Parts: sequence; structure tokens; C-alpha cells
Amino acid sequence: MSLALHSTVNGVLASIPSPPVSYIDLGPIRVHFYALCIITGIIAAVLLTNHRLTKRGAEPWVVIDISILAVPLGIIGARIFHVLTHPNFYFGERSNTWNPFEPGSVWAVWEGGIAIFGALIGGAIGAYLGCRWTGIRFWTFADALAPGILLAQALGRFGNWFNHELFGLPTDLPWGLEIESTNPAFPPGLPEGTLFHPTFLYEVIWNGLGVVVLLLLSRKATAFQWGKLFAIYLIWYSAGRVVWESIRIDPSEIILGLRSNVWAAIIGIVVGLVILAVQTRRHPGLEPSPYMTGRGRKDLDAEVESQNNPSDFVDLSEPPAEEVTAGATATSTAPTDADGSR
Repeated sequence: MSLALHSTVNGVLASIPSPPVSYIDLGPIRVHFYALCIITGIIAAVLLTNHRLTKRGAEPWVVIDISILAVPLGIIGARIFHVLTHPNFYFGERSNTWNPFEPGSVWAVWEGGIAIFGALIGGAIGAYLGCRWTGIRFWTFADALAPGILLAQALGRFGNWFNHELFGLPTDLPWGLEIESTNPAFPPGLPEGTLFHPTFLYEVIWNGLGVVVLLLLSRKATAFQWGKLFAIYLIWYSAGRVVWESIRIDPSEIILGLRSNVWAAIIGIVVGLVILAVQTRRHPGLEPSPYMTGRGRKDLDAEVESQNNPSDFVDLSEPPAEEVTAGATATSTAPTDADGSR
């Protein structure tokens, strides 16, 4: 199937092509665009979160200390969640479960297959530990992160486009996504040239709109602190995910008639509503500080000891010449040789 961008007679977009390549080779190293999309999203989230935390009064770049734990645990959680909800992909006959040097192993994150809800669970554990380490309030960090994580999710979805994966039901809409008939995910029995709902694009637009909404809501500091903005994020993202997940046709575990990720999204909505209700009742006012009680910015208290300790300096100047008073007795004598000569 041609991947060229088709047009109608009136010049209206008739389909969206899938990218012809999903990676580039840099010498012996293969760089997957999927990974680049994920990395770009992480960087964008860190930068935006740092800006928001700093405005709240936190030490600049403390987000890096928290991310050291949150990002790796988020990726691990995302992969574990995906593998557990797609067991037929990785376990059973003719499956390559453990060999990372062959396609289809549980380790092959670069092939796609990370679950956002798993990332939220693993990332939340890492963020909690990082906040305990740095002294930042967990809910302050969560609120600062909320727009950034939606932005990261929007950018990360382009990785699915490059991988030609996670598309939706067939459609004849003018923005249908082209998928080659040789793609293993192409549904059998459909004619070549069938277009599909670009669910990646739906999520990009929904998440991008959510970033704007969260940034606008965060201006109302009284109403959206203490984790309440993060609760709105959970509700917003999960509500959209229920819709997009329902029209996807990639294999998934079905529980009581619904895809596993639909159930995860429903749980996300419920958790968001609970956080919003509980935190609104417990904390109607403003957060006193982005730091826990008894903790604070280390950069403001830091002192350079050498500025206050004279013993840290070495005096390299010449000693002052002493005046010799006439008739004064010498306090030292010049050394003599063995024969008494000077």
C-alpha cells in the first residue's frame, strides 16, 4: 500500500500516512523513534515541572533529584503492566520471553509496549521516595507535574505512529490512518488500503488540550493545591482513555466485556474523584510551603566555609622587613662551618 498522502478532488485530507521508517542506524547503534518520543516527553515534563516547582518556592532543579527515582520506576512499572495485561504476547509456545537479543522479549521496550497506568503506579512510588529524600511535599510535586505528564504523554504517542501500532477501528473519515496490509496487526479479511482511526492522534489532541486546561486551572491556587490539580489530571486523562481504548483493535485482555485498560481508566477516574473530594475537605486553604514541615531549601542555607574560616587561606606575601634598633643584640647567629669560618 502506498504511504503517500492522499487527497480528494477538493484538496481535503483523505488519509494520514504511517511513517516509512521507525528507526535510524548510527553506526552499530540503532535508534528507535519510539524511544526518542518517550525521551522527548520526559525532558519536556521535567522542564515544565521544574518551572512550576520553582515558582512555588522550591529549590531550582530539585525535580532532577526526584526524577532519578521516579523515571526509572515509572518505565519499569509501565513495562510490567503491559506484559501482565498482554500475557499471550510474551508467554506460551513459540514466545521469546527472556532473550533480549531476539524480538518479542519482555525486555524489548524499544519495540513498543509500555502502559501509562503502570507508569503512573511505578512513577508515583518513585516520586514519593524522591519527595521524602528532598523534603518536597508529595502533593505539591504531583500538582506541579500534572501538566507536564500530560505533555509527555502527548509527545510519547507519536511513538505509536512511528511503530504503526495501537490504531483503532476501520474508518472512511478523511483523517483515517494508513496501515500496510503486511503489518502483523492488520486485521485479517480486510482489503488492502483500509483506513483506521488514528487513536494516537486523538490522544495527542486530547492530552494537549488537557495541558492548557490544567495550566489555566492552576492559576486558581486556592482551589487546586494539595493534589487537587493532579486529581483533575487523572480524571481528564482517564476519561479520554476510556473512549480511545474502546475503539482500539489491538489484542488485549478482556475482563467482564471490557478491555483491561478501559478498566484501568475507570479506576483512574474513581481515584481522581476520591483524591479531589478528600483533599478538598481536608485542605480548603493554601499550602504553607512546597516543603514538608521542618524541611526547606538547602541552597539558601548553604555557606562556603572558606569565606568565613581564615585558616583556609595560605598567606603567600613576603614578611614585613623588621627595623633593627642601633645597639640591639642579635637574636640569632649565622651558621658556621666545621673550621669556624662563616
